[in-house]
Amino acid sequence: MDLKEEKAIGGDPGAHWYYIAKGRALHGLLGRKTGAALLDVGAGSGVFSKMLVADGFADSAVCVDPNYEDEFLGRRATDNISYVRCVDKVEADTVLMIDVIEHVDDDVALMRDYADKAAPGTRFLISVPAFQFLWSSHDEFLEHRRRYTLESLKRAVEAAGLAPVKMRYFFGLLFPAVAAMRLAEKKPDGPAQASQLKPAPDWLNSALIAVHDVERLTLFPFNRLAGVSAFCLAEKPEAAAALAQPKAAA
Repeated sequence: MDLKEEKAIGGDPGAHWYYIAKGRALHGLLGRKTGAALLDVGAGSGVFSKMLVADGFADSAVCVDPNYEDEFLGRRATDNISYVRCVDKVEADTVLMIDVIEHVDDDVALMRDYADKAAPGTRFLISVPAFQFLWSSHDEFLEHRRRYTLESLKRAVEAAGLAPVKMRYFFGLLFPAVAAMRLAEKKPDGPAQASQLKPAPDWLNSALIAVHDVERLTLFPFNRLAGVSAFCLAEKPEAAAALAQPKAAA
């Protein structure tokens, strides 16, 4: 999760409609399992790990981001959430990659690196911005490399050695307005200066949370048509472990 985007809202991301709606969608895809251990890759402040721990889905989370500064590492850790710059092994049973892989040149290599470190059966929950035609100054400000369709996300996930289990679009109710706004956007003369995600007054924040609760309970379980974000819940298959084992000598 991009810290630049979190800073754009000017407050606690855990209280903003966008993060609340997305966090609840993540929980919906993961199901009601309890006691999970999370590895949150590119976690930023760890807002989604905090939500999942607070909701009882997970007992603990490790947030990993190579850009963490020493001061950040020292002041953020709690009893059940820790922050590190890298890991040598994936010991969690659920790996989050929330708005991460669109930031790197080789998205497949990043996912494969963590898949190779994980045990068979480990689940990976990945979210990305959807549809290249929605590209805007928002993407340029956040230094995205690309946006995805469900099909292009599926190809990348499979190329990394993971097996997709569930794929969905989210923020589908916002899609028409966002598409109209971004198609009408004039390209800035210089570098993009800001994210399009802004603070919201309390009444609007509450209204947007309610709207996306309705979407999550009705449209989201079936939405393979359109949305501003795309999600994939995948799993490292048992077959991947077998292929990684050296063949016995004849």
